[in-house]
Amino acid sequence: MSEQPEKKRGVFGRLFGRKTDPLPVDMPTPDQGTIADDDAAQPVTEPDDVTVASPSHVEPVVVTAIPALADGAPVVEPAKTGWFQRLKTGLAKTSAKLSDGITSVFTKRKLDGDTLEELEDLLLQADLGIETTERITATLRKTRYDKTIAPEEVRQVLADEVERVLTPVARPLVVDGTHKPEVILFVGVNGTGKTTTIGKLAARFHAEGKSVMLAAGDTFRAAAIEQLKVWGERTGAPVVSGQVGADAAGLAFDAMTEAKRAGVDVLLVDTAGRLQNKKGLMEELEKVVRVIKKVDPSAPHQVLLVLDATTGQNAVTQVEVFRQVAGVTGLVMTKLDGTARGGILVAISAKFGLPVVAIGIGERVEDLQSFEPGEFARAIAEI
Repeated sequence: MSEQPEKKRGVFGRLFGRKTDPLPVDMPTPDQGTIADDDAAQPVTEPDDVTVASPSHVEPVVVTAIPALADGAPVVEPAKTGWFQRLKTGLAKTSAKLSDGITSVFTKRKLDGDTLEELEDLLLQADLGIETTERITATLRKTRYDKTIAPEEVRQVLADEVERVLTPVARPLVVDGTHKPEVILFVGVNGTGKTTTIGKLAARFHAEGKSVMLAAGDTFRAAAIEQLKVWGERTGAPVVSGQVGADAAGLAFDAMTEAKRAGVDVLLVDTAGRLQNKKGLMEELEKVVRVIKKVDPSAPHQVLLVLDATTGQNAVTQVEVFRQVAGVTGLVMTKLDGTARGGILVAISAKFGLPVVAIGIGERVEDLQSFEPGEFARAIAEI
């Protein structure tokens, strides 16, 4: 199957679902920093004294005012290759494992019970999930059973079924101005790339002409706070931060109050890594959500769960827990370039049906893009 022509859309347009010119600049990603143990979190108590009339509950709270970037300031590196080619490169570990396995199973062999069983094992090892695996094998059994079948035909069926699963969940991240500020809360375990994702999105919102404020709600990691400040400097976004170990819910409250006072368009709120088996930390995340609602009952307007593709099946458990605790409205899958089991995105989509707003296949700003199911399916099937 020939590659489809690259859609003529800039990197920002691909993320937010509209056409735009490419953004011609470089912005390297800040260092990740070390990941601290969430066990250092303080006991969770409900802040009964938190009201809209009393805005300061993190002492000291620092609002780092960043000078606005000049028009045309460098925030995004131009794409040196098309997104589909970069996606194929990023998914190379996953696609190579699948393609090599399919070639090994089906070269000069008929499709029978044994080959179908080998194919099932291969697809499950790639973390495509039981539902998608059954769809693929059922299609092959119905159309090609007891016939010689080429590896290319199997890969085409793989691509078709993966695209069928993913098409209903592919939705671009949209901020339409209905809320001011639009509050987007980022959740997920440590190390998934939440803070980096926030920085990349801040760069793109800036490119659209929206004013952005960042809230350093991962108060348990000094590195996360500093990393978000670096992104603030590079995107012209003020950062609300407190001391390491400060109350995260109180900081979120102050960020909400400051964002409303300043009239910013978008408030991006970071949170500490929540281990799904740590009851106290999950309760504290619930508290953050409740306190945000004290300032704006409709907020948070979007809750994005950032998942690390390299964690495999553990990501499924994370979706289950965070959806229940934080009301997840969308997913961002990062580090697809670092695993041979990138099929986990397919498994999660088949199981939960949550919108996938973006995927990441690298460290540069333009390596976080809106999710195109057809391109992903062709890349993972290597066609």
